[in-house]
Amino acid sequence: MPSRSNSPLDILRTRLHTAVVGDILDVMGLTRQFLPPQIRSLNPDHVLVGRAMTVLEADCATDRLGHRDLTDSFGMMFRALDSLQAGEVYICTGSSPRYALWGELMATRARGLEAVGAVLDGYHRDTRGIKALDWPVFSMGGYAQDQRLRGRVIDYRCPIEFGNGARVENGDIVFGDIDGVLIIPAARLNEVVELALAKVDGEERVRLMIEAGGSTERIFDETGIM
Repeated sequence: MPSRSNSPLDILRTRLHTAVVGDILDVMGLTRQFLPPQIRSLNPDHVLVGRAMTVLEADCATDRLGHRDLTDSFGMMFRALDSLQAGEVYICTGSSPRYALWGELMATRARGLEAVGAVLDGYHRDTRGIKALDWPVFSMGGYAQDQRLRGRVIDYRCPIEFGNGARVENGDIVFGDIDGVLIIPAARLNEVVELALAKVDGEERVRLMIEAGGSTERIFDETGIM
């Protein structure tokens, strides 16, 4: 068994990047693993690696509370948030981008549960507070409008699908860095990491060949890497 420091998740975090892993997923026929490009890290230096705790959002039919129970204003959100476990990533989709899906207090609770980040198919709010926590949040950006009257969590730990066709099963691997967020099927993790490490080694050889004056066409013909 690999040591903790050499575990696949740790290798993703310390030795790989989303570009090379995305290339490997393409070669494996997994061509819809990147989340939409608008989902970016609040802090470009953050690298996010963890297991997905999937959350399904939906818009409300009205922006008025009406006869809804005030204690249920957020649907299942509190239960979903409280279910987070160490090493997990809160990842949600399903709503329209007209309100924030995440805030400072949610981030504080998630970090306290030893979750490792949040990925939102929409906006966050409380940007200054989240930045002060220095905890990874990937979203479409900051927007203060509240979710309470406009949306709710309707399910969690269920399969979810993003608008670009990326599908996430609960427990899949979430990998995010400065270039975006992708999903690695849990059952393929070891294979993906092994192939990505080999590609990184190959790219280093190609870089040295380019620096030595080799033509890109010849190098690609020889190595298949560029």
